[in-house]
Amino acid sequence: MEFSANDIATLLNGEVEGNGNIKVSNISKIDQSQPGTLTFLSNPAYTKYIYTTTASIVIVNKDFKAEEKLSCTLIRVEDAYAALAKLLDFYTKAKPSKVGIEQPSFLSSSATIGEQIYLGAFAYIGNKAVIGNNVKIYPHVYIGDNVKVGDNTILYSGVKIYSDCLIGSSCILHSGSIIGADGFGFAPNPDGTYSKIEQIGNVVIEDNVEIGANTTVDRATMGSTIVHKGVKLDNMVQIAHNDEIGENTVMAAHVGIAGSTIIGKNCVFGGQAGISGHITIGEGTKVGPQAGVMSSVKPISVLLGSPAINFKDAMKSFSIIRNLPQLRNDVIELQKRLESIEIKK
Repeated sequence: MEFSANDIATLLNGEVEGNGNIKVSNISKIDQSQPGTLTFLSNPAYTKYIYTTTASIVIVNKDFKAEEKLSCTLIRVEDAYAALAKLLDFYTKAKPSKVGIEQPSFLSSSATIGEQIYLGAFAYIGNKAVIGNNVKIYPHVYIGDNVKVGDNTILYSGVKIYSDCLIGSSCILHSGSIIGADGFGFAPNPDGTYSKIEQIGNVVIEDNVEIGANTTVDRATMGSTIVHKGVKLDNMVQIAHNDEIGENTVMAAHVGIAGSTIIGKNCVFGGQAGISGHITIGEGTKVGPQAGVMSSVKPISVLLGSPAINFKDAMKSFSIIRNLPQLRNDVIELQKRLESIEIKK
């Protein structure tokens, strides 16, 4: 498919600067571009590449000011990054959509399926499962008994959804993600062994949630583990039993949330952050990469370090740590001087 700069500007409510009739058929990175492609500039660190890019069209913020001559056509928008997201969404939806039931696959006679679904080969849909309209279920997906999947949701190859779990509408679950495995519940015995505590709850995933590859959301011991609407989880994230993740919260790869923790809405977690169990993280909190949060946190906090402390204190601590080698040398030198003074006495 080819689109002109004028077509793209109309879609993005942008303004064309240059040849509005020039056409592109693909998208590229600004530092690895080719003629006939579209790229974007939102990060100032990449500004230098706009003067050498071979891309035909570049999406930029309205306030961008060129300091050198440009060979590309510009489309000026309010937010270049958001505009690119909108364009990529349009591009993806314009691709042909899979529909129909492939064989071999298993569909329980007691399951209910909506219209325009795609069921890939070797997929399994259990008893009394309910699948909404326009759902895409790729090969080797397992959907257990009594599971409900909302309209327009995509389950990529290898997704496993255990029994009784609820998945909302317009969700995306990437390959290898597992919803509803048992929470980590074991009772210690006097002889040093452990007895399993049966996990009889479920998982509730609300609308517009995206879950990355190999991410796990454990079922509750009792009640529900809840992931509220708009949450975005990266690859290999662990959400433990009875957690509640507030709406529009995002977590980068390798984040681990221990059991019975409540995360407020609009929180941001950097990669490999670890959160203790049975605590509350206030809404709007930002947790840095590899931070270890061990106690409840007030709303709109910014935390770094392990154990995590507030951002300003963490930066002061890091500065001190960087200077420790020199401080050690200074202390040794002071000790030598004191010893020299004592000897002279």
